[in-house]
Amino acid sequence: MNSLFLPPSLVLLPPTCKSSLYLQTKPQFICTLNCHHHGHNLSTLSHSPRLSLRFQLSMRHRAIDATVPSNEGTVSVINFEDFFEKDWSFLELDELSSKEQIQKIDRIISAGEINETSRVLVATGAEGFVDRVVDSSPCNLLLVVHDSLFLLAGIKEKYDKVKCWQGEIIYVPEKWAPLDVVFLYFLPALPFTLDQVFETLANRCSPGARVVISHPLGKDVLQEQRKQFPDVIVSDLPDQTTLQKIAANHSFEIAKFVDEPGFYLVILKSCEAKN
Repeated sequence: MNSLFLPPSLVLLPPTCKSSLYLQTKPQFICTLNCHHHGHNLSTLSHSPRLSLRFQLSMRHRAIDATVPSNEGTVSVINFEDFFEKDWSFLELDELSSKEQIQKIDRIISAGEINETSRVLVATGAEGFVDRVVDSSPCNLLLVVHDSLFLLAGIKEKYDKVKCWQGEIIYVPEKWAPLDVVFLYFLPALPFTLDQVFETLANRCSPGARVVISHPLGKDVLQEQRKQFPDVIVSDLPDQTTLQKIAANHSFEIAKFVDEPGFYLVILKSCEAKN
């Protein structure tokens, strides 16, 4: 396992599926990222005093081009390509700070009908959306799945009980199943077909589970976002006919479909008993 040694004793290991990531400023202060197939599980930050994981990840970027002093010994070739961070800034829009947009976020969360026993997954969500779920909807399990380690680090620092998994939704381990509520907060950023997504959900959701697909600003804003972030936003929001057909193939039915100027919301329910 390759490592890069930098003063002051900063150890950085590439976060690939062949290794774990250790970020430390002193030997006794260690954060870990446990590796899973096609993703990483952000473990509880157990060190004290607490050192910002987001700050450590930022330091990792700065360390990439650093020169290793001769007295630190030889270092093997290091591959940092797997730590490339996409630009997810569009998720945290200024417009969402208005009272009207907060009401839209609450409307999306209410669609999940979360209760204290619910097992909830938020996929590709904004940090502000997760904040709102935590504040408004106590549940048994809250799992946040995202491609961004920076976003997950920020969430994990604020909410130690929230589970964070870095990777794609179709690779989420079965250990968190069955799921009662799934928020596909930004479906157009998922690099998979609808069929692949619903095939996964069919195997992870409980009978009667609710799947919520949303965009708080609607399709028109999405089109503008897609022009600005073509490497991240790879598809459009589905129309009702297409979604209904694909969902039915995996035993989901549309309970509500809203496609208004400035707001998009779909609620689907799992309608097949699981063995």
